[in-house]
Parts: sequence; C-alpha cells; structure tokens
Amino acid sequence: MSTDLRDHRVQNTVFRSRREMLLRSGAGFGAIALAALLPDDLLAATDSKSPLSPKDPHHPPTAKSVIFLFMEGGPSHLDLFDPKPVLKKIAGKPLPKSFKRVITAMGEMESPVLADKRKWKQHGESGLWVSDWLPHVATCVDDIAVIRSCVTDGINHAGGVCQMNTCTPRAGRPSLGAWVTYGLGTENQDLPAFVVIEDNKGKAVNGPRNWGPGFMEAVYQGVPFESGDQPIANLQTPASVGADRHRRKLELLAEFNRRHADGRPDRSELEARIASYELALSMQAAAPEAVDFSQESEETKRLYGIGEKDTDIFGRNCLLVRRLVERGVRFVQLFHGAGSKWDAHDNIEANHTKMCRESDKPVAGLLKDLKRRGLLDQTLVVWGGEFGRTPMSEKGDGRDHNPTGFTMWMAGGGVLGGQTIGATDEVGLHAVEDRLHVKDIHASILYALGINNMKLTYIHKGRPERPTINEGTWCRKLFA
Repeated sequence: MSTDLRDHRVQNTVFRSRREMLLRSGAGFGAIALAALLPDDLLAATDSKSPLSPKDPHHPPTAKSVIFLFMEGGPSHLDLFDPKPVLKKIAGKPLPKSFKRVITAMGEMESPVLADKRKWKQHGESGLWVSDWLPHVATCVDDIAVIRSCVTDGINHAGGVCQMNTCTPRAGRPSLGAWVTYGLGTENQDLPAFVVIEDNKGKAVNGPRNWGPGFMEAVYQGVPFESGDQPIANLQTPASVGADRHRRKLELLAEFNRRHADGRPDRSELEARIASYELALSMQAAAPEAVDFSQESEETKRLYGIGEKDTDIFGRNCLLVRRLVERGVRFVQLFHGAGSKWDAHDNIEANHTKMCRESDKPVAGLLKDLKRRGLLDQTLVVWGGEFGRTPMSEKGDGRDHNPTGFTMWMAGGGVLGGQTIGATDEVGLHAVEDRLHVKDIHASILYALGINNMKLTYIHKGRPERPTINEGTWCRKLFA
C-alpha cells in the first residue's frame, strides 16, 4: 500500500475517541501529547514491545509456573482426603438439625447420610490421611499441602467451573491464566504462555470461557492443545511446500492481516489472530521438539502410566505438561474428566473408582518427575474441582454438589508440603476453620508467581479491574 493511500485513509477515518485520534493522526506525533497525560501504569500499556514480553513481578516469586490439574465435575473430599468417621455412625439417617442447612443443586438436604466405603490410612512422615482410592498420590503427601476448607459460590457446574477459572460464577471476566499472562508475560516467545489441555476435546463445561481473556485483549487467552499423538493440529508444513514458498506465503498473509487490522484498532481479536499466526510460525520450530515423547525413557513413560489402558490418555497429557513447563510455559491447565465426568449423583463407587484409576498414577508420576528433575521447587501444582460432594446421599448411592466445604491441594512452588490446612465440620458439609474462598485460592496462586492480586490492574471502561475483584487474601500457611 502506498504512503498516499495510507494518508488518505487516515484523513477519512472517523475516530472513536480522542485517544485514538492522538495515536493515529499526524504520523503518530499526537501520541507524544497523550504520553504526557497518561499515568505510568497506562503508559506501559502503549509500549511498543510485545504484550507477551516478560514483566517484573511485584515481589520475589516462589514459583515460575503453574500447573492446574482440574478435576471437572466435583471430586468427593469425603472419599479422598477428608475422612469423617461420624458418617458411618449416622449413615442412613437424616442429617442432624444442628448442622446448618444448605441449598444443594438437586435439593438433597433432607436425604439420608451416606457413609464412605473407603479404607483410610496415614501416609508419609507427615501422616496425612488419604483413602485407598489414591494409592499413588498417597506416596507424595510430604510434598502436598491439603486444603480442606475451600468454599465457592457456584452450586451448579456452569457457575462452579466458571468461578474456579475466572473468580466469579458469571461469564465475562478473564481467566486466571489470562491474568497471569497479562501480568508476567512469557520467557519463551516460541511457545504459548498459557496452554489448556482437555482429556475430552471440546467437552469442558463453558468451553473456551474457562481460558478466555474476558475484557482483555484476546492475545492473553489460553491456547488449546489436544490429547493424543498430535497435541497441536496442523503444525507440520506439508512436504510439498518448500521453505521459501512457505515464507513468502506467510509474508503475504501478514501484509493482508496488517492492512485489515490497521483500520480496526478497537478489534483486539485481530491483533491476537495476527500474533497467533506469528506464534504458529515460531512453534513450527520449537513445538515439535516439545511434544516429542521419543526423547523420554521407557521408565519415565511407565511412571506416568503411559501404555496402560486406564492411564494412557491422562498420563500422556501429564507428561506433555511437564515438558511444557520445562520449556518456559508459564501456566498450564489440564482437565481430567472434561464434561463433568467426576459428577457422582449416583453410584459414586463406580464413578470415582474409574476417575481415580485414570488420574491417580499420572498425577503422582508428574509430581515425582518434576521433583527428580529439580522442577517441583519452581512449579506450583494445584489439584481440585469446582466443588466437593455432600454427606447426604442422592439416589441412594451418590452425592450432590457441595460448594460450602471441599478439598483442594497444592504442591511445589514454595508450598510447605506435608500439612493439612483448614477443616470442615464433623460431617464435611461446611468449612469451619481457615476458610479459603476461590478468591483466596487465586490470590495464593498469584502470590506464588510474585503477583499481588490487589496491585495487578487492568483498566476496563475507565475502571481498574483486578484478578480477584478487590477481594481475596493469599494463605500464609501454604508457604514455607
């Protein structure tokens, strides 16, 4: 496009704001005046550097990256990490009136109590309780901090999954991974800063909303990888297309994209699409090596359960996650049971037996592999779902959703392992000690990465937005 055409286009542009007029008119010299008016934090947003360039944290971090193992559907804390002997004593009877009433998703408050059928044992030097459904994770408890007092607001899957990912049950806000990417950028420009992997492609409740940018620029959204032998679709250049032809095609495409985007500065998704094309080109060199398991030993593959019927899919995903954080990917969210497969409204024995068998060995393998490679100290691993399950039965042999008290755990990344934080009441219905709302959980994850949840701001429609919506306090007991 000639200079004359560009000048003509600017002269006939209808500017949407004074800021846009200053930035785009007079060959950009108006931006000098704008710069003098902007505060420092907003001025940084107009920096010519890539929005994904590395940024300084607010305080010294305890972790460089995060792996969020999301067990979608709501695993039962009462059958995994939070034993309640009293349930066996009152099984089959209504919950005593002394316990505060709650609203359940299916209205099971008056249903009889359901006892667990698990064998419980204390493990490790710390003596943390884990049920026989998780024998492999039980061997890692000295590196794990079990949080028994988590609380959320969402009582159904859509709201609960949304809140655990974005800090609110309502759609429209950036995901936690997007906030991390916005706040810290990435040190590896050849791989995405934020990666999402579903074990069931396209099945996660709420879909891309879980890893979306909300009101931020689209460049901060998560990049989906797939399960299987080709985690990144269309990565390989066809053999019939030579390197020179490939380069020239990309240059022409980039020019078309720039022309289209120049006249639409308010459409951040256009810049994100261009950035994704540029990232894709870089990934053609870096990603094949990152996803190539042929470099891994057979012993490592066995550690993750790769090659075994029940654990192969999730084991491969866990190994891929380790390879990604090893190469500088900042935030990885790995779904297990995408499509609410952990949801056990009936026959919890069959449901959780299957889900634990699929995930237990791969999760333990991930923790052990990170530790022996010296990566666990700098990688925060988070495990949990959108809520827990009720002590009352549903359909006789299942449990309903429980947002008022449930368990998550964290390991690595400066977390003090071998401890239990918080407690639920005698039947596991309500968190009663050291309650951690989702906002506190997010604040703690951000703290580990060196981010102060009240200092990280994004100006949206003139208002400073924060990742935990002006609330949330990081848990001091979590960290050594």
